[in-house]
Amino acid sequence: MWQDYFLTIAQGIPTSLLLTFVSLTIAFFMAIGLTLVLSLENRLAKMLVNGFLTLFTGTPLLVQFFLIYAGPGQFKWIVESPLWALFSNAWFCAMLALALNSAAYTTLLFHGAVKAIPRGQWETCAALGLNRLQTLKILVPYALKRALPSYSNEIILVFKGTSLASIITIMDIMGYARQLYGTEYDALTIYGIAGAIYLIITGIMTIVLRRIERKALAFERLENA
Repeated sequence: MWQDYFLTIAQGIPTSLLLTFVSLTIAFFMAIGLTLVLSLENRLAKMLVNGFLTLFTGTPLLVQFFLIYAGPGQFKWIVESPLWALFSNAWFCAMLALALNSAAYTTLLFHGAVKAIPRGQWETCAALGLNRLQTLKILVPYALKRALPSYSNEIILVFKGTSLASIITIMDIMGYARQLYGTEYDALTIYGIAGAIYLIITGIMTIVLRRIERKALAFERLENA
């Protein structure tokens, strides 16, 4: 019986992985842009970004799923606009919620890494006559490498966060598990298998990410040698 359960639940793996990949890709580029804004001297832009960060880090991801999926339908102008083709699509709403949430947390990671850059490197760039934006273009990639261990954890969290997508009808790993439970009522076995699938995938992702970290941070070992 558990083999049948596994084959049914495993149908949701591609959806969960695709949600993770697309959300992380969008969130990464958003976070780069927001980090640059926070590192520049534009007070209004920084206030807007900080408002976005507060909103998406200060509210539960579950609430964000419901607001993005059910909220737009409350506005007639959205329902009657081309945007409704997107916001009526559960997959798009799940991806958007994950991307915005991850972008907020990733921005905090990246901005913290930028602030941790030694003062001497900023002074060196200033001595070369580089302005703030030019300096950031040079130093941000260096900072991102140092943020990689923390960002690896964010990747894992986003993958596990996809499990919430089932509440808005997405047939991911948990979506198939919930559907199966609705007919079989074998909670321990069904959700145990779903949990095991998440555990195996996160384990594989952790191993791969740790290897990437070692290669990306090899320059630190050379500096300390």
